[in-house]
Amino acid sequence: MPTALVTGANRGLGIEFVKALRRRGYDVIAAARRPEEAKALARPGVRVVQLDVADEKSIESLAAQLRGVPIDVLVNNAGVTDPNDKKIEGLSFGAFERVFAVNVFGLAVLTKALLPNLRAGGEKKVLNISSQLGSIHDAIPGFSYAYSASKAAVNMITARMSRDLLRDKFTVVSFCPGWNKTDMGGPDAPLDPAESVEQLVATADRLTPDDSGKYLRIDGSAIPF
Repeated sequence: MPTALVTGANRGLGIEFVKALRRRGYDVIAAARRPEEAKALARPGVRVVQLDVADEKSIESLAAQLRGVPIDVLVNNAGVTDPNDKKIEGLSFGAFERVFAVNVFGLAVLTKALLPNLRAGGEKKVLNISSQLGSIHDAIPGFSYAYSASKAAVNMITARMSRDLLRDKFTVVSFCPGWNKTDMGGPDAPLDPAESVEQLVATADRLTPDDSGKYLRIDGSAIPF
C-alpha cells in the first residue's frame, strides 16, 4: 500500500488531504504541530506524528523516526500568513521571519530530510502547496506581502528541486489550491476545501516526471510564474 505524508494535517486543507488520500488507498502520515489536538485525524490508516516545520530539530526528529519508511507522496501543505502586512506601511521583519520559516525554510529542509524515504517510494511525488498570490506575473495586491513573497519562493524551490531530482525521476510541482473556506481563507472564500483538494489530488494522480517543475491550478492548468 502506498504512503503519503501531509504537513499541517490537523486543520483546513490538511485534513482534506488526509481524507482524499485515504480514499485513494494511501496510508497517511499526518504531521501536526500539536498532535494531542488533532482528534479529527484519529481514523484507520492514519498515523499522526509531531512536526513543527519551523523547527529544524523537529524536522530532524521526524526524519529519524521515519528512517526506513518509504514515502510515495509528500504534501508540503503547512503554511501561515500575516494579517498586518497587506500594505507597504505594515511591513515588518517579524512577519517575514515567521511566514518564511514555515512556508519556505521548513518546506525545503523537510523535503531534503525525507529524500531517502521518497527515493524508496514508488511514486516520488512532492506536492508543494503554493498560491496564485506567489505569481510575480500577476502580483495581486491586497494580500500579505510576506505570504505572497513566500509562495514565490516556494515556486523557485519547486523549480530547483525538479531539476536537481530529474535523474531520480521525481515529480515536484507547485499547486495553487484556490481560495477556500478555511481559517486562513475566511468565510467569504468561494471554494469548498474538500472539493478543491479532491480535484487537486485527482490532478496529482495523473502527473508524471515530465510535469516536474510546473506551477498548476487544481485542474492542472498552468499559472504564469
